[in-house]
Amino acid sequence: MLRISVVGLGMAVKPHASALLNLGDQVEVVWGAARSEARTAAFAQATGFPVTTDVTRALTDPAIDAVLLLTPPDTHLALGRVALEAGKHVLVEKPLDRTLADAQALVALAAARGRTLGVVLQHRFRDAALRLAALVDAGELGTLALASVTVPWWRPQSYYDEPGRGTLARDGGGVLVTQAIHVVDLFRALTGPVEVVAADATTTPAHRMETEDTATALLRLRDGAPGVMLTTTAFYPGLPERIEIAGTEASATLTGDALEVRWLDGRTETVAAGDSGGTGADPMAFSSEPHRRLIADFADAVATGRPPRASGEEALATQRLIHAVITRAGAPTP
Repeated sequence: MLRISVVGLGMAVKPHASALLNLGDQVEVVWGAARSEARTAAFAQATGFPVTTDVTRALTDPAIDAVLLLTPPDTHLALGRVALEAGKHVLVEKPLDRTLADAQALVALAAARGRTLGVVLQHRFRDAALRLAALVDAGELGTLALASVTVPWWRPQSYYDEPGRGTLARDGGGVLVTQAIHVVDLFRALTGPVEVVAADATTTPAHRMETEDTATALLRLRDGAPGVMLTTTAFYPGLPERIEIAGTEASATLTGDALEVRWLDGRTETVAAGDSGGTGADPMAFSSEPHRRLIADFADAVATGRPPRASGEEALATQRLIHAVITRAGAPTP
């Protein structure tokens, strides 16, 4: 039984709360913590879990083994350091931190303290993504020939009007590090390592915001294969993301949580779409099942001493790719 504190009870807590209520045989929530009394009260009413407004207590309580950190990106290193130095394992909401330097520091600190660091990149735990990863790992697609990733999502201006949204100071960037990071992470895990050949990042007329709402890149993938990236939150009303991988033995198309694989010898395989969602105006309109699997994987990783599937090192590799796209595009970085 992994005993945890959930620190940060804003918008991101909803799928985690649902997942934790279904993980009662593996995870015990000792504290739900936020500085806001309104948020702690709402969390307690929705879940029945104990709550506190003493965040430091929740990070360091001797009764806990780990912290689920759901606060804004600009707080991750500071709060993660408190937890890690108190001997706690940490599962942190994406990204690792708003800057690449602080992301690297968080990973290094966890390693130095001998603690497990996981990151909430739940797209890795969808049914179709798990199946495609297994096929790629088994060499079923053959040698990588080319691949692309497209994220045609939508967010209304009201989303970016919320204080801190899409800013360098709090979020560390726009569409790449805040929304599309889930899909970019999965794409990199399937096709990486990735080199950025050319890139562009811009804010379209669809939004008024400090950072980019659209980023595109030409990539060089494993075995020298070409790749293409297009990510945006300006495509109304928002469509499912798409990863396409062409190999010498088969091609695969992952659309949201639906997979279609076509082999050159005529075989086909499909995985029916699940409840992917989150592509449009409501960013939380998705199933909590991938979150449940991710938290369960983290708990097992702590128990067995192995790295979690969405480890700090894996998330850092994705954040390095995002940083490379933004800097190659000449866009500002925090």
